[in-house]
Amino acid sequence: MGGGSISGADIPRPWLDHYPAGVAKTLDDGAIGTLLVVYDETMRNYSDRPALESFGVRMSYGQVGAAAEKIAAALQVAGVRKGDRIAIMMPNVMAYPAVIFGILLAGGVVVNVNPLYTARELTHQLNDAGAKLIFVFENFAHTLADCLEDVPELKCGVIVSPGDLMGFKGKIINFVSKYVKKSVPAFALRGSVRFGAFLGWAKDGAFQRPEVSRDDVAFLQYTGGTTGVSKGAVLLHRNIAANVLQCEAWLTPFLGGRQDHVMYTALPLYHILALTACNLFMFRIGAMQVLIANPRDVPGFIKTLQKTPPSILVLVNTLYNALAHADGFAAVDFSKLSLCISGGMATQAAVAERWKQLTGKPIIEGYGLSETSPLVSINRLDIQDFTGTIGYPAPGTDIYVRAPDGSLVPPGEPGELCVKGPQVMAGYWQRPEETEKVTTEDGFFRTGDVAVLLPDGQIKIVDRIKDMIAVSGLKVFPNEVEDVLASHPKVLEAAVIGVPDEHSGEAVAAYIVRKDMSVTVDELRAYARESLAPYKVPKHVEFRDSLPKTNVGKILRRELRDEVVGKNVPA
Repeated sequence: MGGGSISGADIPRPWLDHYPAGVAKTLDDGAIGTLLVVYDETMRNYSDRPALESFGVRMSYGQVGAAAEKIAAALQVAGVRKGDRIAIMMPNVMAYPAVIFGILLAGGVVVNVNPLYTARELTHQLNDAGAKLIFVFENFAHTLADCLEDVPELKCGVIVSPGDLMGFKGKIINFVSKYVKKSVPAFALRGSVRFGAFLGWAKDGAFQRPEVSRDDVAFLQYTGGTTGVSKGAVLLHRNIAANVLQCEAWLTPFLGGRQDHVMYTALPLYHILALTACNLFMFRIGAMQVLIANPRDVPGFIKTLQKTPPSILVLVNTLYNALAHADGFAAVDFSKLSLCISGGMATQAAVAERWKQLTGKPIIEGYGLSETSPLVSINRLDIQDFTGTIGYPAPGTDIYVRAPDGSLVPPGEPGELCVKGPQVMAGYWQRPEETEKVTTEDGFFRTGDVAVLLPDGQIKIVDRIKDMIAVSGLKVFPNEVEDVLASHPKVLEAAVIGVPDEHSGEAVAAYIVRKDMSVTVDELRAYARESLAPYKVPKHVEFRDSLPKTNVGKILRRELRDEVVGKNVPA
């Protein structure tokens, strides 16, 4: 195991004294079922409510359920059996939620795939998961075609278009996408079938619903692609279902009995944050999701916000920042906005401050990982201003901060954040040695994040252990330096990494996207010196037009580091 053993009795839980009124301090294990229980209750209670909106077209929960059951039946006709892994490689289009539930209804395991993967990355994930079938968006089908010969277990590809499940308007959307915008590269994909034809396979009868228990696998959620070989976190039905209930326990006392909530699902559904906090939690409470297929199209995103005012937003720091600086943002109606939640990466104070000024709502930061379904902790929803912490552990969640020798670190001191709860994964898919590395002797998951537990039980993330910079033996955390640089009025985005240095071992290097082109290197260094110790001030500063990011918008420090190492670092 990962070393060290701590008795549950040794762990202080000061956060329990600071939970909001009405929030349960524990989670009833008997209430945790399968995701199909969530599905059944949704169909029973909310079938007439609007569930999804995409390109101005809406579907009710009943319509989504009917499509999901057709998909499940077609999968069984295709030979899919309980436990088979089925991949989804799509952006946020109308068919995505129905495909997720269709796979689960058939007893399958969902394998979400980043649609921007290269053929090499896709080959690895499909082979590692042993995927039998894939739903692939037509814009990315050429990537699948490039790797098909190297994925022998894959039997069928279902080609999905942006307008599928959207009736006549969907046909127009598909025509425009393919022939006007020319966004569909040519491909030849043996053994493939169009989504509409695939649904036709189910016309002879309903599917035979298999027995699914809460200990069956629901998702293989791949993670680690930005830090090493991508590996699948095994998320059981009970892991995800528990996390949905944890979201419900924390959020519903604040949201009240409103039945008209509008969630913007702009983060891609293949990402665990959007999957649970947007899609599955909205199914649980019967709210409507507005699906944003391409959040990088900020002008298009703004136009949609203007047409359908939001009441709940779950975004990442970079997307909040991009929206707040976009033309047309002032014309968005935020009068119904209740919650602005941020996760996936560190939220910067300067971004939160600007967002509050423009919308009147604070950004409420939470924290989680693919391995934890994802929610671990979240701020109180009644805060008036951004706190800079990731809040309190979710109901039923234990945490402690661990020293390198495995001992408990006292409050206020940094160490590795460790988590235990019903939402924590069963392990990594077919990688017991990797599972062992991240599991302590007492069964806690080692997150790899450096954190501080505050006296009242709030958690403050300092940085990723692997991203820490050692300058002459002194620790520098990139998050801290990035936060200072991003607060400069002439800076739009900042990324900080460590680069080799012959004198200090490593040096701090900053990569800046400017908001104002007049800013200079000397100006930024002087600004940094006002808030940072001299060894933390960037030795190297480079201006760039953009920074490498994941499809979620998380800045890829590793990609920057790989690019810089071996090259001359600019002064």
